Amino acid sequence: MTNKQVLAVEDESSIREMVRFALERADFSVAEAADVAQARVRIADARPDLILLDWMMPGVSGVEFARELKSSPTTRDIPIIMVTARAEEEDRVRGLNLGCDDYVCKPFSFPELIARIQAVMRRSMPGGEEEKLRISGLEVDAASQRVTASGEPVRLGPTEYRLLHFFVSHPERVYTREQVLDRVWGQNVYVEERTVDVHIRRLRKALAPHGYDAMIQTVRGTGYRFSETV
Repeated sequence: MTNKQVLAVEDESSIREMVRFALERADFSVAEAADVAQARVRIADARPDLILLDWMMPGVSGVEFARELKSSPTTRDIPIIMVTARAEEEDRVRGLNLGCDDYVCKPFSFPELIARIQAVMRRSMPGGEEEKLRISGLEVDAASQRVTASGEPVRLGPTEYRLLHFFVSHPERVYTREQVLDRVWGQNVYVEERTVDVHIRRLRKALAPHGYDAMIQTVRGTGYRFSETV
């Protein structure tokens, strides 16, 4: 994952400098922008592998810029991590609804930031998907598309497998039904949102004999979360 370029869009120069220092120590190449206008120039000069985008900035906000990037065919595939001081769940869901791949709340630790950047890049790179994902004894093998729970096989249909793989890849995050549809079924496929509920029920039923069904949690009024904490 070395030599990947991150564009840090942040209006506070001290934060940009600390981010640059931390990321360069982790072998990333870093470009900087103090506002959206500079960010557009940096992207035109050299397409970044990931954008670290501050939520609150003067002029055009990070939220507006994320919407702009995700609506353009030339930039929609660039992963975005939103950096925000807004820790409310509603705000985090709003950022994810725009198509952002992850978010980090201020104040954050640099090891956490680097880990999130590396995780998003792995998910976004062709062929970069982790071969095996494990969480609390539940293992998803991407190469063979097999799932085991405490060593015992779990039989899943193809949609339930993709759904579980998505959840295990994105633990502790709340996703709306619309987001789950976009990430699991694809943005160009028309499927009703209640279809998500049907497949969630099937997935829980398959995991229940192994005691893992409670990890798929319903968040009232929002959607679903996959969590080890019941």
